[in-house]
Amino acid sequence: MTSILENTPVMDLDPADFGFRRRAWVPVPPARLYDIVSDVSLIGRWSPSASEVAYDDGAGPEPGAWFSGHNRRGDRTWVSRSQVLAARPGAEFSFVVGGLDDGIVRWRWTMHEDGDGSVVTQEWQLLRMDPVLGATRRDVEVLRDEMETSVESTLVSLAKWLH
Repeated sequence: MTSILENTPVMDLDPADFGFRRRAWVPVPPARLYDIVSDVSLIGRWSPSASEVAYDDGAGPEPGAWFSGHNRRGDRTWVSRSQVLAARPGAEFSFVVGGLDDGIVRWRWTMHEDGDGSVVTQEWQLLRMDPVLGATRRDVEVLRDEMETSVESTLVSLAKWLH
């Protein structure tokens, strides 16, 4: 049975209600981990939903830099544009899908030392509601749940790749 809340139109929702974070331990120090996650061309090695990611010509991991990537969700594929929000070696790499001024989603990687390796945290947070997310609250919940599964797969794949 569908609840009334599940049918709430997407534009009536608060984006702050849609976010999550996941953590994993990896066997490399934070500085090395930062170099890996900020090299966006590597993301396709671990992510089940992103591929062919590359910085614009001459750009790299620095605030304001842009990059593009191919994405897939089910049978749907598209190219997204993202802009780097924070690039703090050994600590944080984050970016906003759609750009800093009008983006829809913030992705954030943070890392800190833990024994012989690092704890890496990956976060996903909606910044604003947009019809591209779906028509109802249920659509956005499904998207968030799929992104959680993708992040969990990404972190497991990254940890295995680093071992």
